[in-house]
Amino acid sequence: MHAAKLKESQILPVLERFYEKVRRDPMLGPVFAVVADWPEHLQRLTEFWSSLMLTSGKYKGNPVAMHLIHADKIESVMFERWLSIWRQTTDEMLPFPVAQEMQIKAGRIASRLNLALTGEMLEFRIERSASLALKPYKTTRIFDEVTVPAALLQSHRVKAGAWALIRVLAGSMRLVTGQTVSPLSPDCIGRILPEVEHHLQLDGPVQFQVEFFDRDPLLIDSIERKEHA
Repeated sequence: MHAAKLKESQILPVLERFYEKVRRDPMLGPVFAVVADWPEHLQRLTEFWSSLMLTSGKYKGNPVAMHLIHADKIESVMFERWLSIWRQTTDEMLPFPVAQEMQIKAGRIASRLNLALTGEMLEFRIERSASLALKPYKTTRIFDEVTVPAALLQSHRVKAGAWALIRVLAGSMRLVTGQTVSPLSPDCIGRILPEVEHHLQLDGPVQFQVEFFDRDPLLIDSIERKEHA
């Protein structure tokens, strides 16, 4: 099964939700209050991410020059907050591999802009690791297309404060979260956030199990900030 890829039609909805959160944020909201025409701003950002992720060549601007105008209002800590909200939004709306790629690129953007605007050589990286930092507090037995509990095929939620990983051992299946459908296979782990509605769709013969954690097992919440000499 092919790895999930970003679609052009997914970019604008992600940006709309992201900047809705940014504009309400106590730290970032005042900085973005300078934007007078949000539809036009979102259109330019859509072109930027289309060029960055899909090599469409739609964006012709200069991000550094655009931000230098407001350099006196920007501090390094704001980039950490910006990345945190970006991580949260992309995790909510996109398949894991796509969200991961967009978050890595956002970390690189934050590093370059931070240097240009504040003069500080700091690297902001969103660490993603398939090596789990935690051991699950519960692991289900191995299910197949016959023994899969009916509840997993219907809309349900993981309890508050719990994360889950779905590991496919053989075959393939799909994880449906809202309008997002993520293909799962032995090479693609499914990640479920607390209290988010989801269900599974089986493609045929499959073997899988579910692991539960009391913290995010893939270190999604870890933004590493490194100083360079």
